[in-house]
Amino acid sequence: MSASDPSAHLLETFPNPHPKRDYLIEHHVHEFTSLCPKTGQPDFATIVIRSVATERCVELRSLKLYLQSYRNRGIFYEDVTNVILDDLVRCLAPRWMQVQSTWTARGGIHSVITAEHGRRS
Repeated sequence: MSASDPSAHLLETFPNPHPKRDYLIEHHVHEFTSLCPKTGQPDFATIVIRSVATERCVELRSLKLYLQSYRNRGIFYEDVTNVILDDLVRCLAPRWMQVQSTWTARGGIHSVITAEHGRRS
């Protein structure tokens, strides 16, 4: 998979109503699904997106559609977490952003992947 996901065009933004103030935005996505690229079996995760915005914020319906686009895509946990971060950073140019994926246990192993951009003030 390339650094940018083909479905990144689904992401829409709106102007940050308070661009001069640093405040935390946190989105929890409880029903994220992708496919294991080795087995083709579904993988389930909770995704938490935390950011401090600059000029733009992500529109939630578009975020939902973007994340749903992974439903039938084979991609490793580490890759999908970083691709989501890269696409959102490219779209929003935040001061700081963190994407954390917490995966349902598979084979007795529970995984949490955290990727960050920038520095949180």
